[in-house]
Amino acid sequence: MAIALYEHNETAYKAAMKLLSEKGKAAVIHPTGTGKSFIAFKLCEDHPDKKICWLSPSAYIFKTQVENLKASLAKEKQKLHGKECDRSQTGDEEEDLSPVTDNISFYTYAKLMSMPDPEIRAIEADYIILDEFHRCGAKMWGEGVDTLLSSHKDVPVLGLSATAVRHLDHCRNMADELFEGNIASEMSLGEAIVRGILYPPRYILSIYSRRQELDKYEKRVRKARNAAVRQNAEKYLEELKRALENAEGLDLVFEKHMTVKDGKYIVFCTDYEHLKEMSGKVPEWFGRVDSSPHVYIAYSDDPATSRQFQEFKADQSEHLKLLFCIDMLNEGIHLDDIQGVILLRPTVSPIVFKQQIGRAFSAGKQKEAVIFDIVLNIENLYSIDALQEEMDLATAWYRSAGEESKILNEHFEITCEAEDCLRLFSQLNESLTASWNYMFSEAEKYYKENGDLNVPKRYITPSGFSLGSWLSTQRQIHAGKIPGRLTEDQVSRLDSIGMCWLSRTDLSWDKYYRAAEKYRQEHGHLLVKYRESYDGVRLGAWIKSMRTYRKSGIQKNYLTPGRIRQLDQLGMVWDIPDYIWEQNYHAAMRYHRNYGDLNVRPDYIDPEGIHLGLWLNRVRNVKNAPEKYKDQPLTIEQIKALDALGMTWGSRHDEKWNRAYREACRYRDRFGNLDIPASYITEDGEHFRLGRWLRRQKESWQKGKLSGERLEKLKKIGMVCTYHEQYEQNKSEEINIVGSYF
Repeated sequence: MAIALYEHNETAYKAAMKLLSEKGKAAVIHPTGTGKSFIAFKLCEDHPDKKICWLSPSAYIFKTQVENLKASLAKEKQKLHGKECDRSQTGDEEEDLSPVTDNISFYTYAKLMSMPDPEIRAIEADYIILDEFHRCGAKMWGEGVDTLLSSHKDVPVLGLSATAVRHLDHCRNMADELFEGNIASEMSLGEAIVRGILYPPRYILSIYSRRQELDKYEKRVRKARNAAVRQNAEKYLEELKRALENAEGLDLVFEKHMTVKDGKYIVFCTDYEHLKEMSGKVPEWFGRVDSSPHVYIAYSDDPATSRQFQEFKADQSEHLKLLFCIDMLNEGIHLDDIQGVILLRPTVSPIVFKQQIGRAFSAGKQKEAVIFDIVLNIENLYSIDALQEEMDLATAWYRSAGEESKILNEHFEITCEAEDCLRLFSQLNESLTASWNYMFSEAEKYYKENGDLNVPKRYITPSGFSLGSWLSTQRQIHAGKIPGRLTEDQVSRLDSIGMCWLSRTDLSWDKYYRAAEKYRQEHGHLLVKYRESYDGVRLGAWIKSMRTYRKSGIQKNYLTPGRIRQLDQLGMVWDIPDYIWEQNYHAAMRYHRNYGDLNVRPDYIDPEGIHLGLWLNRVRNVKNAPEKYKDQPLTIEQIKALDALGMTWGSRHDEKWNRAYREACRYRDRFGNLDIPASYITEDGEHFRLGRWLRRQKESWQKGKLSGERLEKLKKIGMVCTYHEQYEQNKSEEINIVGSYF
């Protein structure tokens, strides 16, 4: 049956098709949960005779989108038959999606990046769909997309994303870069809530890291050098301790606000260690809701993730269902039966924040999304305040346009379960921090005395205030790394006294990263030798340190996830042995594609400079003598990959013998016998001296030097030596050889 779009998606689809026909490009920017993938599926359905090239960050995202489409079509079918459309029924009946998906050729951006140009050109698509198109801003992924688009210049391109702006990449607008501003439809999360496309959330504020926060402030109070400041802070500290003792625990918060006791909730964590710690608190936090909740774990590096995610989706039990995850569900993957999300990961990224809370929204479902924010995300610069601002803007616009009928929701409910504690935390922080103007005056004095603001982080002013720490805080606020606000006037005033907005570690990163970026542009890679210096820095040693940091997990404050992504965009190789194997294997694939085998000469070097012959010989040695190469074993997957290309695992001499044997087989097939003169040379190929080779085989046979396997192969094609046994009895005697050939 045909795909039925919601009104907002139907409008966007028509606008997109118009732009595709007129401009060849169209972008749809709709928030998470509004069903924008259905717009692309509708295009596939309406053009069954066209080949659709669909690109996405991961196969898992696409698989989930197809499953959601299947469930939606099943529900529509049930409605037509007058059946109740609930979750349990939709899984019982498989909907045929072949009219929609048969014409789709799916690729991940990573796969496209690794494909050679001829393969990309051979896609020959009639339409291209870029799902989560803001991800095309990543350098390596973007190169693959650029190659695809340049080889399909006249092919219409449809882009889908919840955001067009890459906030951590100099706010690049990918709608401008990829679609030249041809936006068919753009809608913010706030507008979607105002229009009733997504139901307004119920936002619950609380905190769980009370003890940690209290310890931090106790240390700050003890270190305060100004007696008046310390005395005032101690007053707030004692009051805060009493408030924390009386505050409700998270077990009571969840019991009160989890109205759907058997619902599904997604719990977002910071990293794997944090996930393990938080999932261990399930009995303590959720025991009042359900004494036996069902807990699932999902993160990208876990091979069991797919199974856990599928089990979470399929779980229709009467128990509370909790899915603990890291980044896996931030984008693309959507479930329509989620009752809420629990934010344990603080973030100042507007994209990540909206992606996370968006998991609780679903277009067309009049259900209340419950968001538990227990890491004070509401205090972040780009978080829930920005969402309310989006709603205010949308409301004002519709009123000014005379379309008040579209305004269904103007606000959402915010419940603070630790209001007194949060107020006292704020007052305590203010008591330990001098006013901004006062600290600026201290910074101004330092600048006049020293000529710069290169203040050590631990520097204390003569009056007892931490100027170094304050300047570091201003830098972090300015960079969006911590909550806070800096006005344009404050930024301008700091600029006037020589403020450098990069921290010492940021300056170090910036210096080495710029050198790495320049090296990549010049050499096409980041395979820098350890002792190699470049652009005035020891780039090779720095690259090695980055690999060590990534592998060991140390220096996380320096090698942050954002910086890992920056290096990924430059093509950073995190594991050298794996990278070298992949490069050589791709060379083997190219050779096999051109010649049909891997019969490579030992001295062969491919057009890209890879010593393929030497590498294949080494690989054979590793497999045939693994005890000599214990530090570099071949995996089963690597062996299978080479087997698929027709790899022969014998030595170079074995391969030479096999080539000669194949020539003998061809001769026998052509002439019906092996009656070959000693001077005979093959006419085709390498003009092989087949007659001389065959004589050597007979001599080796007579002397007992021919292996059993080779002897059997020669007998199979009809070669016989009648005096073999006599030679064995008397090897020194002159022997007359009689050869019979069939």
